[in-house]
Amino acid sequence: MSPPSPTKPKFAMVLAAGLGLRMRPITETTPKPLIEVAGRPLIDWALARVQDAGVENAVVNLHYLSAQIEDHLKDRATPNIVFTHEDPVLETGGGIENALPHLGAAPFFVCNSDGLWLDGPGPGGNTNAMVRLAEAWDNAAMDAILLLHDPDHALGYDGVGDFSIASNGQLTRRAAAPDQKAYVFTGVQLLHPRLFANAPGGTYSLNVLYDRALALGRIYGLVHDGEWFHVGTPEARDAAETWLLDHGFGFQPGMPG
Repeated sequence: MSPPSPTKPKFAMVLAAGLGLRMRPITETTPKPLIEVAGRPLIDWALARVQDAGVENAVVNLHYLSAQIEDHLKDRATPNIVFTHEDPVLETGGGIENALPHLGAAPFFVCNSDGLWLDGPGPGGNTNAMVRLAEAWDNAAMDAILLLHDPDHALGYDGVGDFSIASNGQLTRRAAAPDQKAYVFTGVQLLHPRLFANAPGGTYSLNVLYDRALALGRIYGLVHDGEWFHVGTPEARDAAETWLLDHGFGFQPGMPG
């Protein structure tokens, strides 16, 4: 890999169109992005990290109970939010492809609306994980760089990881390198629009494009240096909330979100 060519993305997408089936019964009346953890809706946790990374414009895709999410975000000033509506839901790949007209021509961030992570210490104080991705970006070598986490230290996650990472940062699917340490994908990433060249369109998973980029050696990873929480079930939500409150990360009404 050539030396990094840092970028400062001004666009991001927050994926918020899912049904949240594993969060039932909570999601029978509340969309998953609006489930509160330690006094703050999940989507606000994600947007706070997006804002801290200097992003000016964010796309939020919607499908299930979309009016509630629009109403919740209607008064948010930064970042500026554009909504895209999906019917049917387009999954991760189709949803991002559908939003490309709003995401500019340069690399842009993508994160899950239910993603909850805390920035790590960094060399000189807390370093925003998205900023770390941007600082590691190499435009000549990469179409995507994913934020990974050690599954042994991921609260609420009981899997074995998704990717192995080489010394130069290139990724390999866990199944293709069973003897190597595997890391879980956090859902936080930096993508170039060219990743979607000749994309299939319609409803499809981003994994379709990952596999193509992996075959070309153009997908890289960066291991997160802070905390990451897999908030996939009511029990995992409760565990994340307990940890956050115990470590002083709770929010009260009126605090900035």
